Amino acid sequence: MAEQLHLNAFIFPAGHHEAAWRHPATQPERIHDADYFHQIARTAEDAAFDAVFLADMPVLTPNVAHNAVGVLEPITLLASIAAATSRIGLIATASTTYYEPYNLARLFASVDHLSKGRAGWNVVTTVSDLVAANYGLDVHPDAADRYARATEFLDVVTKLWDGWDEDAIVLDRAGGRYADIARIHPADHTGPRFHVRGPLDVPRSPQGRPVLVQAGASNEGRSFAARFAEVIFTAHQRLEDGQAFYADIKDRATRFGRIPSEVVILPGISPFIGDTETTALELEREFNELTVPEYGLRQLEQLTGVRLSEAALDGPVPEELFRDAGNVTDNARSRLQVVAGIVERERPTVRRLLHRLAGARGHRVLTGAAEQVADAIEEWFRQGAADGFNVMPPFYPGGLELFTSRVVPLLRERGLFRDEYTGATLREHLGLSRPRSRFEDEAHVASAGAEYPGPA
Repeated sequence: MAEQLHLNAFIFPAGHHEAAWRHPATQPERIHDADYFHQIARTAEDAAFDAVFLADMPVLTPNVAHNAVGVLEPITLLASIAAATSRIGLIATASTTYYEPYNLARLFASVDHLSKGRAGWNVVTTVSDLVAANYGLDVHPDAADRYARATEFLDVVTKLWDGWDEDAIVLDRAGGRYADIARIHPADHTGPRFHVRGPLDVPRSPQGRPVLVQAGASNEGRSFAARFAEVIFTAHQRLEDGQAFYADIKDRATRFGRIPSEVVILPGISPFIGDTETTALELEREFNELTVPEYGLRQLEQLTGVRLSEAALDGPVPEELFRDAGNVTDNARSRLQVVAGIVERERPTVRRLLHRLAGARGHRVLTGAAEQVADAIEEWFRQGAADGFNVMPPFYPGGLELFTSRVVPLLRERGLFRDEYTGATLREHLGLSRPRSRFEDEAHVASAGAEYPGPA
């Protein structure tokens, strides 16, 4: 466990509550305005957050009928945020299923250069089969195929990121030599899914490589994360579940020969903060009353595969629909286990379940005064369930402002969070080491072809 916790701000258009855009505290008319995202990022940076994070699903779903879910392309938006900030880390989602390695390596290396070492990539395989049609595919690949592709994809990307030695650029004006081509290495990758010659046309970036982030709770997802990820986003409702996941990931990372402290685990929390617990509960009630059942039912089906009827909103959730949650292996269905736990413990009505999920899609909602939110954060951090938190405000921009102005000072008083940045890069914020280039090993360099002869 780290000495101090890490905080990441998960930016989600109008807020993480599904009805946020309907509440007068939000500004849905600004969600395609760069200045809006700059404002949010600067709020997080002023509080010395480790990073801001942008999710992505490259498809417009029918949910847009009832929620502000049409969003800007995240890597482009990160580049804009980089210009408006100076210290905070910048993480965006991109899919190994629907990108090519060279293109994606180039994009994130460019953001790392533009931001002076603040880029992070949230590695996803994409769970929605709706995306396939946008990329000329008849069907979405199954989970096993997606993770196999993702594993090879990461191998190619790291070869490309490592292709330039630190001293490859010599800038010999007098001699007329810009770069030492013996220190630029082709990827020369030939595998079952990719054939990539390389090298990348972008030099090794300030962090060596952008930080790798991942979210996956299935067996495949956990193994993939423990092998590759440096930051893991996760969702848990109970302390014991968080502790079990935390211990499992750290153990798996150790078995992959990794240092457990270099895998940072950040559960999601969505805080409704009030002057008192009563006012916080009232604020949450206001948002829940703005929900549209049709949207919530569709969201539940997307999260879990379980379809419920709007006609039965005030009847109990049929428990038998969730009895096979423990056998789930596909990453898309791992959230089913979270929802099944809520159903088993709380036995809610359908409407109540939709309200429970409206705040953060199965992530933990913390409702109370600032002290109560800080207490919950401290408990999970000190009890081995988290290295920090992926903060998911139910509404933007005010929800993040409440957290940074009320909760962060309490965390600092308790010695749990930094007063200011002590490093310049995202790796330094997270306490991660700079990765060693795979081409530093001369034997590997020789086997890879030694030097780049230039385009054919």
